[in-house]
Amino acid sequence: MGCLDDQVALIVGAAGGIGRAVVRRYLADGATVLAVDRSEERLAELQAESGGHPRLATMAADASTWAGCKAMVARAVTEFGGLDVLVSCVGVYDHGVRLVDIPGERLTDAFDECFRANVGSLLLCIRAAIEPLAARGGRIVVTGSFAGHRPSGGGVLYTSAKHAVVGLVSQLAYELAPKIRVNGVAPGVAKTVMSGLRSLDQEPRDALQPGTEDALPLQTLPHTDDYGAVYALLGSAESAVITGTVVVADSGLLVRGLAGPNLGGDL
Repeated sequence: MGCLDDQVALIVGAAGGIGRAVVRRYLADGATVLAVDRSEERLAELQAESGGHPRLATMAADASTWAGCKAMVARAVTEFGGLDVLVSCVGVYDHGVRLVDIPGERLTDAFDECFRANVGSLLLCIRAAIEPLAARGGRIVVTGSFAGHRPSGGGVLYTSAKHAVVGLVSQLAYELAPKIRVNGVAPGVAKTVMSGLRSLDQEPRDALQPGTEDALPLQTLPHTDDYGAVYALLGSAESAVITGTVVVADSGLLVRGLAGPNLGGDL
């Protein structure tokens, strides 16, 4: 018996590092999962990794568009009879870029890209899923970040966007209670690849930099699977008394923080 037995979950951003870990955990805990990502290639890899799991379906869609969000919710409801849990692992990183290093003429596009992915996609997915989730007393779990609580976890765009996610969780938990619970998970670091901002010509990079382990109070580099249990708890009926909360799962970074940026003499 798992904590998600007989539950239907829509997991968005499912083919990324943490998204895949959440899919694996939800399947292990008994959920039926519709895994959504923009990349058909990565979704095929996810299906292959699952061994063609009978409770896993995949769909390519763009969570930053209203049409994409409506389509994924409609498929979950049509194919599986309803929706109990919406999980979003969608996000884009800014590779810690400082405001002073962003050309002024590119700042508006970079802001729009970062906030559309990290905040706008959540609003669109949640809005599309409100009715079916409310019908079944559903749960929403979004992905925040250590950077949503302290500086140094990203650049100014990513950090401000993840602070906005904390406000989103709080406000929507207020608006959607008592029919829907809304919570978030704020990971610290993980062994994954972080996409960059295309508007700033940033390429994907490994999330872990040399020396990361030494900066963590727990002195252990977490695997993406280490976060799955938190997402499963918040997506299950076992967390019935929790809403409006962002669970910080950061290996102790809030205790110690990261080293500050070296501004040098370039200001």
